[in-house]
Amino acid sequence: MDIRQITPRYAVSPQIDPEDIAAIKAAGFTTLICNRPDEEVPASLRADVMAKTAAEAGLTFHALPLTHQTMTPQNVAHQRDLITNSPGPVLAYCASGTRCSVVWSLGQAGHLPVDQIMQATAAAGYDLAGLRPQLVVLDAQGGL
Repeated sequence: MDIRQITPRYAVSPQIDPEDIAAIKAAGFTTLICNRPDEEVPASLRADVMAKTAAEAGLTFHALPLTHQTMTPQNVAHQRDLITNSPGPVLAYCASGTRCSVVWSLGQAGHLPVDQIMQATAAAGYDLAGLRPQLVVLDAQGGL
């Protein structure tokens, strides 16, 4: 398990296993968000399996599978709302953590300075330099 902190309330990770969920709970997370489509993973890692294991551990679980095609303003806003409405820290995961970082970054445009967004994701090991122009435009528009 490779948890990477973006903010005090939001962290991302590459794919987790059901066996990781107890440690995630012990680390203080209250909510899991799966940003990985079921088509990308074996049956043992699909959202329904992860949701069941998370519920058994007392964690809230949300599946919001994202691809280039589904990284829509509505899904970005939905992820932002899931984070905002979580009773505590959120761990989002996908294949590498990049999608989770991108969706967070897009959701913060217009709410946080672009440099702060870029620094937070870079500090977590995600080079999103190619996203900067889009963040600058979204920031100028006041966000999504």
